[in-house]
Order: sequence, then structure tokens, then C-alpha cells
Amino acid sequence: MTITDIQSLPDLLPPRGRLLGLDLGEKTIGLALSDRDRTVASPLETIRRRKFTQDAAELSRVCTEREVKALILGLPVNMDGSEGKRCQSTRQFARNLAEVAGFTLPIALWDERMSTQAVERFLIGEADMTRQRRGQVVDKMAAAYILQGALDALARDV
Repeated sequence: MTITDIQSLPDLLPPRGRLLGLDLGEKTIGLALSDRDRTVASPLETIRRRKFTQDAAELSRVCTEREVKALILGLPVNMDGSEGKRCQSTRQFARNLAEVAGFTLPIALWDERMSTQAVERFLIGEADMTRQRRGQVVDKMAAAYILQGALDALARDV
């Protein structure tokens, strides 16, 4: 398993195959899935966080069932570009997937600044969702936003 940046990811991937986007929160993990051609990200599901080993097992199940070739983890960089505790936590989560859970898939970290806020604005303004309904979908929608940004970056570099 390799933790890499988005520019190096294509060298670690087959020509086709799905990517799984993750929006790591303290209580939940939003998941999004790309198509096999890596052009479109779609919200998949939100899993409630428990112990790391349970979270890793659930991610492993999704990766196997969906034939995922790599993970894209949203990296919550501060607005000024600095990295705080949430970035450290995300980086540790990625390392734990490899070292503790034995993941062998490549993992790329993607700057997710403003992803949740952008999704919230959309869900309020465009989709006119209630607060309760937004709470049910915001994490997987944020994961899709993160994954789509990474897919767009990959397409520009090709």
C-alpha cells in the first residue's frame, strides 16, 4: 500500500477501475464511488464510525464488493494552507489502513477545503433539503465532492 499525492496515483493504477472517496468525520465516514472510467463520482453511503478495526473491515468489504482500485481521502487542510489536528488524524487513519489493517490499495490524499460547506450550501439552496435530511446525506455528498475534484485533477493530468 502506498500513500501518495494525486499526481503520482495514475502510475499505481490499472487503466480502468473504480476509486473510492472518503470524507472522514469524527462520527461518520462518507463514501463515494467513481465509475470504472474514473469520470463521475457518485455518493455511495455513510458509515457510522466505531472502533478502527470495525471501520477498516467495513471499508475492506466495500472495496472488495465494488472492485475498488484506490482510495481518495479528503485531507482537511486549513484555509491558510496549514495542517492542523484533523489533517494529522486523516494521515494517521491512512497509515493505520496500511500498517494495522493490511490494506494494499493505493491511497491518495486530496485537499478537501470547503467540501462540506459547498455541499451544505447546495443542499440548502438548490435542493431545498430540510436540516434532518441534509444530516443524512451530507457526508456521502461531501465524499462525492472530494472524489470528483480528484477525478477532475486526474483527467487534466492525462
